[in-house]
Amino acid sequence: MKDNAYHILKNTHRLQACDLKRYTDPKKLPKSSRARLPKPDLAFGQSRAIKALNTALDIRANGYHVFAVGENGLGKRTLVTRLLTERAKQMPTPNDWVYVHHFADARRPIAIDFPAGMASVFQQKVHKLWQDAKKKLAAKLLGDTHQSHIEVIKSATVTLQHERFSSINDDAKNHNLMLKTAADGRVHFMAIDDQKPIDTQALSKLQKQLSEAQLELGELEDSTHDQLEELHQSTAQKVLEPMFKPILASFNHQPKAVRHLNAMLDDMVKNVARIINEDDENFVAAALSDVPSRYAVNVLVSHKPSAGAPIVFEDLPTHLNLLGHIEYTTELGTVLTDVSMIRAGALHKANGGYLLLEAQSLLEHPYAWQGLKRALQSKQIKISSLEQMLTLTGSLSLEPDSMALDVKVILLGEADLYYELLEFEPEFNSVFKVRADFHDDIKRDDLSEHGMVLKMVDMIKAYQLPAFDNTAFAVIIDELSKLSDDKNKLDLHADRLSGLLVESARIATLENNKIVSAKHVQTALDDITERKGYLKDLYWQEILNGQQIICTKGWAVGQINALTIISYADSEFGLPARLTALIQPNFGQGEILDIERDVELGGSLHAKGMLIMSSFLRALFSEFHELNFSASLAFEQSYGQIDGDSATLAEACALLSALANIPIAQNLAITGSMNQLGQAQAVGGVNAKIAGFFDACRDKGLDGNQGVILPRANIAQLMLRDDIVQAVKDEQFHIYAIDHITDALALLSGIPIDDKNKHGEYKRNTLFGKIVKRLESWVQDDKDDKDNRTAKN
Repeated sequence: MKDNAYHILKNTHRLQACDLKRYTDPKKLPKSSRARLPKPDLAFGQSRAIKALNTALDIRANGYHVFAVGENGLGKRTLVTRLLTERAKQMPTPNDWVYVHHFADARRPIAIDFPAGMASVFQQKVHKLWQDAKKKLAAKLLGDTHQSHIEVIKSATVTLQHERFSSINDDAKNHNLMLKTAADGRVHFMAIDDQKPIDTQALSKLQKQLSEAQLELGELEDSTHDQLEELHQSTAQKVLEPMFKPILASFNHQPKAVRHLNAMLDDMVKNVARIINEDDENFVAAALSDVPSRYAVNVLVSHKPSAGAPIVFEDLPTHLNLLGHIEYTTELGTVLTDVSMIRAGALHKANGGYLLLEAQSLLEHPYAWQGLKRALQSKQIKISSLEQMLTLTGSLSLEPDSMALDVKVILLGEADLYYELLEFEPEFNSVFKVRADFHDDIKRDDLSEHGMVLKMVDMIKAYQLPAFDNTAFAVIIDELSKLSDDKNKLDLHADRLSGLLVESARIATLENNKIVSAKHVQTALDDITERKGYLKDLYWQEILNGQQIICTKGWAVGQINALTIISYADSEFGLPARLTALIQPNFGQGEILDIERDVELGGSLHAKGMLIMSSFLRALFSEFHELNFSASLAFEQSYGQIDGDSATLAEACALLSALANIPIAQNLAITGSMNQLGQAQAVGGVNAKIAGFFDACRDKGLDGNQGVILPRANIAQLMLRDDIVQAVKDEQFHIYAIDHITDALALLSGIPIDDKNKHGEYKRNTLFGKIVKRLESWVQDDKDDKDNRTAKN
């Protein structure tokens, strides 16, 4: 190809500087973040997700819970919370819930619901009632009037006892006997005069009288005890009924509360002696309470009146934290619990509203998913002892009343996790019927750029950052396009955006500037690049000191600069790699040895690219001659895994160069996939790949001839660095866009590729013609060798 034709060819495929990056016009943006601007649209960039969420939230049927699908850092939780907040304001505030002691069955605490805000009122009134009642009972029962009544009952008993024993004693004296009370309290007969004989018959008769008297007196004591109990209880009834009457009137519209108060009244009347004497721990205030646990009101969930529906995010969704649990205390080796030790879970707190959970965290905790699923399916919250279920022990625990559940659950997670749940959890789709997809980018136009500015202003206010001007906004928007790998899209990752805003504000503050401008944002971007560049520097050092061989000048046969992406953790950067091809004539039938694949360093996509390239070569030349050769391809000095088909074009060009024995330019690098028809296909990471080769050329010295070849389909993804754009503008570096492998070969070799003569054969001066000629020569050589061997035989 003549120099003029080659020059025209380059110009045909060369991209202009304006094609390499899309710049935002600051004049089209608000001048400052302090300008009066509307709030950002809640559905900005996520209208699909918002529509799905609204559908699920509008439907109250069972199973219409939501799985919000999207990459981490998109701001799913923030957006969902804002949407729910707007809805929650219009919803009724759910009831409060308390647990109280069950006086008939202490193992089964009773759940009582109250209108919002009333649970605490009920608790305060009940606890105050207990304290006041105890004081009044003590004052009444220990008072003179009550004590005098006790003395009357006791004295009557003592008098009757004295009279009965005196009568028996008088009869005994007639028989030389008398009653004697021993130290242990037992009464027996003893002789008055030991010298006189004792009438045994009289003694037997007296013993019988004494036994009868003792039985009568025992019954008398029981009767006296009953009288005292009746006296205590009747007194307590008179004291407590007026005290309970106001609180009963206050909660007369709450049947469960009224039943509990009446049961509490009966229990206090029944156990008034224990309350006053404080000789039973069940009637003594607990260590951290002013009220005994049997009379305590455990407020499980409380809401402010008119606060709307609750929105709860549980960051540690264990089984206990979701469904509630029962605490225990140990005293003298005995495990104890009571109604005051019941603790609410996230479902209790979110009941009547919304619960947000990170799906990954939920699945990391044993039995959490099973517990949540059971509660949502049954619409009941049942607190159970997980330890008892797991250990299968016979230890007793509380069995609190279950509570009706009315909650909407939103799980947040990535797409891979969603698909795994669909595959391995049969009931998942019946519980979480709605999928809300969050996009990671949005189409870039004037409207979306303005919407992105509103989003940034909202973040600036939330983080209390200094003002940003329109030049800062413009640089950030350009960076968002770069992050999305598409000049016509904007990245929607909220974490990345907020991080850039915060770091840009820091730079401006350090420079004592009250307004953040473009230079501060650019400095922050440079800082981020440097911070993440340690791994890249290690690789780059090998190129600079010659350990990694890369040629950016000259010509070579079967050798080409391929472009790769190194991705590890949060580091991702482009790096050129030497790719070589070797031909073994008269050996094989066109097989291509993929060295990376054979040593298990190449992935399945890389292998697919190799097979496509093999098919392309067979289609090109098998009609002309038998492919009597074998070839090998290798990424030189590559010691890690390689996958993807973005090197297919490079591999094909290197192989065709080796087949034709035609050198190709080393000042050009190439990336791109290819189909079986030889058409160039778009690949990912083009910006990083171009930057990698540009840096290599810059460090070795730009000569105005170096550049990168890429598929034309990748032009829309170009958002190159400003220094690369400037180098292209100054004609120190070039970017070429191609549609077919023949375009790439023409740029690399500088000769015609596939021109044919009138017989439909490739012209001899073309690259394909030279390959056909070599194939012919190998066939002839092979034939000559066979003839020579035959002649010798």
